Amino acid sequence: MGFNFDQVPNRRNTHSYKWDQSEKLFGDPDILPLWVADMDFPSPPAIKEALIKRAEQGVYGYTFRSEKYVDAIIEWYRKRHGWELSPSCLTDVPGVVTSLSLCVELFSEPEGAVILQSPVYYPFYDVIKMNGRRVANNPLLLKSGRYEMDFEHLESLMKDGARLILLCSPHNPGGRVWEPEVLQQLGELCERYDVIIVSDEIHADLALPGYKHVPIASISETLAQRTITCLAPTKTFNLPGLQSSFVVIPNSELKRRFDYRLKALSLHMMHFFNNEAITAAYTEGGQWLDEMLQYLQGNVDYALSYLAEHLPEVTPMVPEGTYLLWVDCRGLGKDIQGLKELMYKGARVAFNEGSVYGAEGAGFLRINLACPRAVVEEALRRFCGAAKEIANAQ
Repeated sequence: MGFNFDQVPNRRNTHSYKWDQSEKLFGDPDILPLWVADMDFPSPPAIKEALIKRAEQGVYGYTFRSEKYVDAIIEWYRKRHGWELSPSCLTDVPGVVTSLSLCVELFSEPEGAVILQSPVYYPFYDVIKMNGRRVANNPLLLKSGRYEMDFEHLESLMKDGARLILLCSPHNPGGRVWEPEVLQQLGELCERYDVIIVSDEIHADLALPGYKHVPIASISETLAQRTITCLAPTKTFNLPGLQSSFVVIPNSELKRRFDYRLKALSLHMMHFFNNEAITAAYTEGGQWLDEMLQYLQGNVDYALSYLAEHLPEVTPMVPEGTYLLWVDCRGLGKDIQGLKELMYKGARVAFNEGSVYGAEGAGFLRINLACPRAVVEEALRRFCGAAKEIANAQ
């Protein structure tokens, strides 16, 4: 069975965060949105069937997680990632950012330093600052077209007292799939300075062909004992509206504290639809994911080729994972406002403007490629055409 990823779904007037806010956010209802990180692909059919069957019950009461749900998660991570999980390590949470925020609150001190590696997914900044902590920025180094960690600077932050790091693996927005030796080196520093690792691995299943994601907690039991791994099926199977995620916490004391706080905030209950939907995703969604990743690689190849031919002034970072393309647009000579005007007014497209990921992202744009090829083609045609038109007019 093959899946049709070329079909363009009509998501307008569905209360879509991505498609129904263009006038409010960008001043034009007909802007082509390739920004917020959900896919314009229907989820695997098995998930739809499971949701319909569950909805037909007609009584939408309180729900607890099933053994099938837990078994499906454990088997998925065993088969796809070679990672043996224990049911006792799993805690359900409404979302990954919720988990990040709880970890900052629980495992750092008020006004204490929390490490992140910019440019990075912008809620990392929010969960640090809004919990009354300080951002300890360990900027990634751009070398030979890809990001590398600056371990010397990272160690200096740990020497200065930072005891918590938020890791983005695979990296958003740069699409970097960290190698085991990089994660091992990071882990050794964390062990030396007694730093807790909170690893956002929501894109774990989205390593592109030729790359393999390694959960940092799977590298050693020592690392597992100081790591809280945040996972979700939502990016993998395009389910963000179901508010489903979970954390893996092998350290019993860290887990006890996390679970207690989660219950104190009454965030511990299972969403009515998630047992069936997530079980179906992890037991029947593998072929869909494999085909989607192949299609996505085609979108990546197309975008890289098109930009090289039609707008060589910009330099995309070749993604190793995620469905996001991080594009260095500094060669266009535009400031933040200039890039926004180029997108929203000139090209009538919406990508993510890079400075929201940190000062190091200024001059970059993030493009969501998880959509039918025709949408990618149209968006790039508009963007490159508008950029050329503006350049020719100057």
